[in-house]
Amino acid sequence: MKNASRIATGRMSTEEILNAGNDGTPNDVINAAAQGRLRTMIERLERLFEDIAMLQGDAKEVRNEAKGEGFDVKIIMMVIRARRKDKVKREEEEALFDLYMSTIGEV
Repeated sequence: MKNASRIATGRMSTEEILNAGNDGTPNDVINAAAQGRLRTMIERLERLFEDIAMLQGDAKEVRNEAKGEGFDVKIIMMVIRARRKDKVKREEEEALFDLYMSTIGEV
C-alpha cells in the first residue's frame, strides 16, 4: 500500500499513478471501492453533460422561434438576466445606471 499512501499525501505524480502496477504487481493505487466510485462519478458527469447539450439545443430552438416571430432575442436575454436578479439589486443597478447616464449628459 505504499503507492496508496503516496497518493493520499499528494506525493505521487499523475504519471506514477497511471504507471503503477505495470511491473506485474497488483495495482494497489486505487482500491476497488474507489475505482467503482470514480467510475460512477465519471458516468454521472457524462450524462449531465449530455443533458446540458440537449437543453442548450432546446434553448437555441426557442431563441430561433422568437427571432422568427420578430422578437429581439438580445433583449429577451436581457430580460431573462434581469429577472434572475434580486429585485432590490436590480433596482439599485438601474438607479446607478440612470445616475451615470445623466452625469455624462446622455439622458
